[in-house]
Amino acid sequence: MLRSESAAERRFRSEVRGWLEENLPSELRYLTFRPPPDVIMPWYRRLSKRGWIAPHWPRAWGGMEASAVEEVILMEEMARAGAPDLPSQGLNHIGPILMRFGTESQKRRHLPPIIAGDVIWCQGYSEPGAGSDLAALRTRAERRGDSLVINGHKIWTTWGHHAQWMYALVRTSVGASKRDGITFVLIDLSTPGITRHPIKTIAGDDEFCEVFFDDVVVPLQNIVGEIDRGWEIATALLSEERLRVAAPLQALRALTRLHMLCEATGALEDPVLANRVVEVEIETETLIASYLSVAETHAAGGTVDSSYLKILATETVQRILDVLQEVAGERRAVKQPVPSSDKVLAFSEMFLQARRLSIYAGSNEIQRTLIATRVLGLGGAGK
Repeated sequence: MLRSESAAERRFRSEVRGWLEENLPSELRYLTFRPPPDVIMPWYRRLSKRGWIAPHWPRAWGGMEASAVEEVILMEEMARAGAPDLPSQGLNHIGPILMRFGTESQKRRHLPPIIAGDVIWCQGYSEPGAGSDLAALRTRAERRGDSLVINGHKIWTTWGHHAQWMYALVRTSVGASKRDGITFVLIDLSTPGITRHPIKTIAGDDEFCEVFFDDVVVPLQNIVGEIDRGWEIATALLSEERLRVAAPLQALRALTRLHMLCEATGALEDPVLANRVVEVEIETETLIASYLSVAETHAAGGTVDSSYLKILATETVQRILDVLQEVAGERRAVKQPVPSSDKVLAFSEMFLQARRLSIYAGSNEIQRTLIATRVLGLGGAGK
């Protein structure tokens, strides 16, 4: 850590470290995958009761209203302790969007269960023919009385097979632009007509699934914002998602695993590998400094470039895990983690999982195009 901390920040770090040592179950430490809901949600709820589940949420809705530095301290200590990845679509995506765009009824209904860990959310954006070109979506919603009737197909839906609710984009009309006629809607996944199929990834997990809608009836009161005008909300959520994907937590986790492997193998005795480790340590500190700057601006209501930060964060994680592969050497062929003393050494599982990070929230190639479009003043950058 290169930054200085105040006395209050040092006390907070000590408090977090001590609490995690006492309360984080050993079976949840240093996992290389996100455990299923019956395993992870009790830990989620324990964090919620401690008041640390939503550091970026306002206190009025059960959050911590933490400073950017306090957020980073939580991330650093979670990574150090080996805390597992949590389901975050509610906390980081739909929660902040409902605070900004939702009705009072929608806020009261959906925000408290997110904080309490009583509900899991998923995102219904991508479709087989609409990923980076999100406005090409074809899932349709026809208005019938006081309801929408939805037909279509969503894919790459993270934890969609575990979730109880989905926030989704549907096409309610055809306008002059592809971005016109899109509506942002909340869907109860217990509604008849919904079918879900998990997708097994190259890493061996089933984080994703595809979701089919056949005459699914959703009340109009579940629309966020106005019908046909959901694009603004969709892009606001993507910006929020990029900011949260860009948080240094994943890089810190990867760096912790790299340090563990170096200690177990004596890799730092090799000056070339030692230099590579130092390089990614510096990159991680650069990411933390960048995140602190952007998060502070965002919290103050300023405009932030989440595209740049998303590229920096995801590619930093991937570079750390590239170095981990170098340190692993021939052991990189071992996919499953291997116990070693009181720790677990990861060789390739995290490396495989990290390939997806540069695709989340709009691929890094698309983000570079958006940045170039803005810098060159070409207009129509979109999201």
